[in-house]
Amino acid sequence: MKAQPVQDRSVLVTGCSSGIGLATAELLRSRGWKVFPTARKAADLQTLGQAGFDAVELDVASSASICSAVDAVLKRNGGRLGALVNNAGFGMPGAIEDLTRDAMRQQFEVNLFGLQELTNRIIPVFREQGGGRIVNVSSVVGRLSLPFMGIYSASKFALEAVSDVLRIELSTASITISLVEPGPISTRFSTNCAEEGEIHLDAARSRFGGNYRKFFEKRREGGMSEDRFRLPPEAVAGKIRHALESPRPKIRYCVTLPAHLGSLAARIMPAAWIDRAMIRQIHKRFG
Repeated sequence: MKAQPVQDRSVLVTGCSSGIGLATAELLRSRGWKVFPTARKAADLQTLGQAGFDAVELDVASSASICSAVDAVLKRNGGRLGALVNNAGFGMPGAIEDLTRDAMRQQFEVNLFGLQELTNRIIPVFREQGGGRIVNVSSVVGRLSLPFMGIYSASKFALEAVSDVLRIELSTASITISLVEPGPISTRFSTNCAEEGEIHLDAARSRFGGNYRKFFEKRREGGMSEDRFRLPPEAVAGKIRHALESPRPKIRYCVTLPAHLGSLAARIMPAAWIDRAMIRQIHKRFG
């Protein structure tokens, strides 16, 4: 379906301290967009400012921070905004049985609830000005559940569902919704994931304790089987750029070969086949 072009080439991009968010901010700025990148930490905001960005403090787990960030962006841009890129998020590792309610809640607070609260504050702006574009950064594990990353997968499955519904609900408002589904990307995600696991998982009391140690070591040291398929964050930024600028933005963008294969498997393979493939992979990885 043909989409209305963005009239005000301004964009709010969340999670820009490094990786996909930073690469996206840099690419869009190079193409003439007025970029408002966000970060939580003062040091990251300072670094973005030194790079010439009009950075905005934002913690998507905080309603007050979301409200403050949206007000700041609209004030700086004359009450208008052309697009929103929801990239901020993190991965909570661990077998489902080892995750506390608080850990599971935090995963959803950041990856879904905060993201959607921010989006809901921007939608009236888009509606009033006659259009806008939203890009939600999901994951291939939002189509195919990954063992030991189950709650992260659940949050991304939920994001996919919400995005699909929102796309229909906003179809008469000239507001487009695109999902970007990366596979393995060369960012700090794996290292951050290992750090989250070490903080929140009680490995000593888990039947997977030894597996966790191997899992975290491989994530830090590049020993994951999918590492050979990794692409730089600029590959994801390119898809986000297309979703914002193309007259015919796609509903979904896969990035990396594993993402394409995972999406295909989720659509056509019987669940039993997928289970067998996952079990073989887990045995190969952990013994």
